[in-house]
Formats: sequence, C-alpha cells, structure tokens
Amino acid sequence: MLGVRPKVAELVFQLYGRSLHPELFEMHAQRLIERADYQASVAITSAGHLITWRKAGITLTEVAASGTQPLPEKRRLLSHRLCGERSDRVECRGGILYETSFQLETVEPEVFWTFQQELCTDGGRHGILHRFDSSGRMALGALSWLNVESRTKSLLVQAFHTFPDDLAIVKSQSLFEVP
Repeated sequence: MLGVRPKVAELVFQLYGRSLHPELFEMHAQRLIERADYQASVAITSAGHLITWRKAGITLTEVAASGTQPLPEKRRLLSHRLCGERSDRVECRGGILYETSFQLETVEPEVFWTFQQELCTDGGRHGILHRFDSSGRMALGALSWLNVESRTKSLLVQAFHTFPDDLAIVKSQSLFEVP
C-alpha cells in the first residue's frame, strides 16, 4: 500500500539499543543482510527508514520517523529532531561502533525537481527505491532511496528522502562497524 509522507518538520532521528516492533511502522521496501559477523534489516517506511543491526547479543536500531509516532523511550540512545546538520557516534561493548551524520536541506524548486528526477532514474538501478503517492498539492510524490554497502566488518547505509511539499531533502549516512 502506498502512502503519503508526513511533514518534514515532524521528523526525528533516533537510535535504540534494542529492536523495535515492525508493527510500529508501515514498511514499503525491505532488504535483509546476513554476514558472518552481523545481520541487518534495512527498510523504507512511510516517514523515512528503519535499520536493525545485530551482532552477538547486541542490537542497534536506527529510525527516521515522525515525532508524532509513539515510539518507546526504553533504551533510546540518541534522539534528534531532523533539522540542519548533525553528526553523532556511539561506542558499544565489544568495540562495536555506530557513527551517523544527517542533514535536512531545503532547496530551490529547480534543484529539488532535478534531484528528484535523478534519484528516480538512477535509484532504481542500485539500492532500494520507493515512490510515494502525491499529496495532491504536487504532481509527483516523495521518494526514498537507500544505498546499502555491506562489507565483512561493516555496514554503511546512505539514505535520501524527499519531501516535495516542503522542497526538502533529508540525507543521512550511517556506519555500523565491528572491530
């Protein structure tokens, strides 16, 4: 089922030291990754994305979601409103490292539509791409694209989420690394 995105001003970026119930999210596309040193699930949701990474009893879950969505507070390691630019880092037991950077960028209409078109054209070839319904105000709906690079000791996820009503682009890059 296709859905319309929430407003970009509602978004929060969070990291949990636990898994979150998948029923909390409307998933549109998903990929599972299995490596000798870790397992991960990467999904596009109605508001952004959900990444669940596991290794030897440690679970990290990154979510870009609406701030109005009820999510648990238990074992929440990071929580930031998605505005401007930010980087963060969490070191876990066993030397496991999580690093992220994200930014919200509002651009001119020509830049937005060019970026949206390029993402739509190239995103389908690599990574995970989902096209959302139009909100009615704009002819084209939002897009989400996740590029996943899985290596033996690391998982790198680059995410791009567009918000046509706000002419906004959310960009994030997250690294999960095993020593």
